[in-house]
Amino acid sequence: MEHVTEGSWDSLPVPLHPQVLEALRELGFPYMTPVQSATIPLFMKNKDVAAEAVTGSGKTLAFVIPILEILLRREEKLKKSQVGAIIITPTRELAIQIDEVLSHFTKHFPQFSQILWIGGRNPGEDVERFKRHGGNIIVATPGRLEDMFRRKAEGLDLTGSVRSLDVLVLDEADRLLDMGFEASINTILEFLPKQRRTGLFSATQTQEVENLVRAGLRNPVRISVKEKGVADSSTQKTPSRLENFYMVCKADEKFNQLVHFLRNHKQEKHLVFFSTCACVEYYGRALEALVKNVQILCIHGKMKHKRNKVFTAFHKLQSAFVHRCGRTARIGHGGSALVFLLPMEESYINFLAINQKCPLQEMNLQKNTVDILPKLKSMALADRAMFEKGMKAFVSHVQAYAKHECSLIFRLKDLDFASLARGFALLRMPKMPELRGKQFPEFVPVDINTDTIAFKDKIREKQRQKLLEQQRKEKTENEGRRKFVKNKAWSKQKAKKERKKKMNEKRKREEGSDIEDEDMEELLNDIRLLKRLKRGKITEEEFEKGLLTSGKRTSQTADLGISDLEGD
Repeated sequence: MEHVTEGSWDSLPVPLHPQVLEALRELGFPYMTPVQSATIPLFMKNKDVAAEAVTGSGKTLAFVIPILEILLRREEKLKKSQVGAIIITPTRELAIQIDEVLSHFTKHFPQFSQILWIGGRNPGEDVERFKRHGGNIIVATPGRLEDMFRRKAEGLDLTGSVRSLDVLVLDEADRLLDMGFEASINTILEFLPKQRRTGLFSATQTQEVENLVRAGLRNPVRISVKEKGVADSSTQKTPSRLENFYMVCKADEKFNQLVHFLRNHKQEKHLVFFSTCACVEYYGRALEALVKNVQILCIHGKMKHKRNKVFTAFHKLQSAFVHRCGRTARIGHGGSALVFLLPMEESYINFLAINQKCPLQEMNLQKNTVDILPKLKSMALADRAMFEKGMKAFVSHVQAYAKHECSLIFRLKDLDFASLARGFALLRMPKMPELRGKQFPEFVPVDINTDTIAFKDKIREKQRQKLLEQQRKEKTENEGRRKFVKNKAWSKQKAKKERKKKMNEKRKREEGSDIEDEDMEELLNDIRLLKRLKRGKITEEEFEKGLLTSGKRTSQTADLGISDLEGD
């Protein structure tokens, strides 16, 4: 495998410590990558650095090595409770990776202690660990680090500990900002001494990143590293050795294609991304049953302690499938990515090529694929847990689709819900606002009362039966009350129906249907009436009367339009 290199470590203008070179030999890195050769000398000469380089270009060593070299050159040795360096990164998984890389070096330097502060762990235990063992080098996610500055009452004076800080590193700065950590970072910066070296590493240079550079760095040297073979004018955001592919297939063919692909590539590690946590749970369980002789590891944002264990386990496996974590084509190695698209989404390819500088090649549909959706349905019929996971996955996917950032291409109103439901192997359509009032003749539900599907887990099934019995009792008790409600005045019932009708019409308009001038006028009138009701200027009866009048006025306008056309 060819590597992108910029000479050996011995060629650096500032010599590295022998034990640092020994650690590099152990890790199998005889040569530097471009970002390392550009960044390390500047960092070691006490310069602030703002580096732009694609993901997987070797940025971690570009800041880990200078941190160690700067701390080794300190005149006063760090005490246990003194912090010499802080590395802030957006996710737990990245923090764990950096902590692992750092530990390969610090084992050669027992005088330095390191500590990992990330979410999903007990903050009280983090405090006690720091008090016992110290933390000369902290690797942390922003939220947990910010929280630690507020733990003085528990005996952690982090504000005092960071007075000795020499180096701050903001890794994946663009993602730190994209994930909403700007406020946390600004708070952390206020606690840190101004006399320090700061390194900011980012795959992209946005205006937000530029603002952070101005706020956190002093006269920084800016570095923009291009990979060999990539033109200077290119602003490609992915590694040049990452091959990007796309496959266009219908919603009810997508999972069959995915399973076929994974079955034919068992010897490789894969990262499979889904749009939501619920989809990860559902399809993760499905893949466990349908792709044999491999280990499936599921990971998503709603996992807490388990998430870190899964991530660590994946790195130790020779072959595995993982959902929603990790990346490929790291440090000059090759890698491939495949995205599945619906026919109506194909214009997304041009969008990625032009706006994101990420070209993709088309991969043809695989032949001789097996239809495994009936098996997925059988799994749902055999276990209520699987049935419920499928329903939740479908609902969450539709809701996520409606909120897609690129809504001009990913349009909810163009989505084939019947095909999508078949692709999820649903037994029936779920009840959800996005499907209300729609008919799906191309989706055939399973002829079974889904309430009769039991959990395989006997304890869960026992709890479900108990809940169903309770609901039946409540229904019986409430029957009399419901009859009383139905005997309301006819005018009030009619007004309620009118309001419900208007709400349905409004929802349809929000889903993307064209809004006529008359509809817009009616909507504005309704809003004005509602505001007047809230201010107490009209009574509820006047409000209901106004709604009815508004509806009649629109109806008359529509009738006039039709008559005019007929007269012509």
